[in-house]
Amino acid sequence: MNTSIENPSSDLAYQKAILGSVSRTFALTIPLLPPQIEKVVGNTYLLCRIVDTIEDAAELTPTEKQTLSKLFLDAVLDKTPVESFVLPCLESLKRYSNQDELDLIAHTPTVLRILHTCSADDQSAVSRCVSIMSEGMSRFHGKQSSLGLKDLIEFEEYCYVVAGVVGELLTSIFSAYSPAFAKQIQGHEALSIAFGQALQMTNILKDTPQDHSRGVAWKPANISQVELLKIAYQKLTDSLSYILLIPKTEVGIRRFCFLAFGLAVMTLNKIANREQHASQYEIKLSRKTVALFYCFTQMAASSDPLMKTFFYLSSTSLRRLVTQNP
Repeated sequence: MNTSIENPSSDLAYQKAILGSVSRTFALTIPLLPPQIEKVVGNTYLLCRIVDTIEDAAELTPTEKQTLSKLFLDAVLDKTPVESFVLPCLESLKRYSNQDELDLIAHTPTVLRILHTCSADDQSAVSRCVSIMSEGMSRFHGKQSSLGLKDLIEFEEYCYVVAGVVGELLTSIFSAYSPAFAKQIQGHEALSIAFGQALQMTNILKDTPQDHSRGVAWKPANISQVELLKIAYQKLTDSLSYILLIPKTEVGIRRFCFLAFGLAVMTLNKIANREQHASQYEIKLSRKTVALFYCFTQMAASSDPLMKTFFYLSSTSLRRLVTQNP
């Protein structure tokens, strides 16, 4: 595959622009990272977004999704020319409504060129993450139904291949950048998986109405909403422990993690406030709330007590649910 760099500044400009188009949240959080790791984290998100786009395409059959996922992974691993993925993917998604995500797929060569400018260690870590995610999602494509996943074990596995593995990747990138963090995280690596899983569980609970409308359910069958919220609360508790292991001097990394964590806390707390929601918009955080919290992270990121206080005050409904249903 030809990944030669003709205009690296143009490639990076595209990465930044498309990031803002496909994810308002990550367009806020990723630029908080130190420049040395902002590029690879942003690049990883875009690669994962391509995998997600294939999964989200309601017009594709599970077999079609598995085929496209395999073509994408082969392109990422440099086994086949990237055009072998792009052309059939765009053809299969010609009725897909999200034009920004289609544009991202069309620019897969650009995204991969950027990946190939990262360090060998980062490239290896990203390839591992995308491999686990792509192969894992392919396994779950055949499990999509309106009944949900088989049980809690399958649910946790799904949350791992979709997001827990991203937590592992971030830990690898952060550790290579910060020897102090690498030392702190030793023996606590499982917290990085919980961090990713907490964010994914939030998305699943938030998007339940939308998923139902297209005949899909990612929640485990025969597990109550209350039980899932209790599990998510424990994952959030572990997530905060993970963030607190990041050295206070690494304010950018702390803000990046704390912003994603805080938005998840506030969203799950809203979900815990009501028995069910007919639309994701009922529990979606307002732009004002997001903006205010973004400003708050400037102060809180370097203060363990402030972060702990935020979690306590912003999870009152979640915590009440957990204590009332031990």
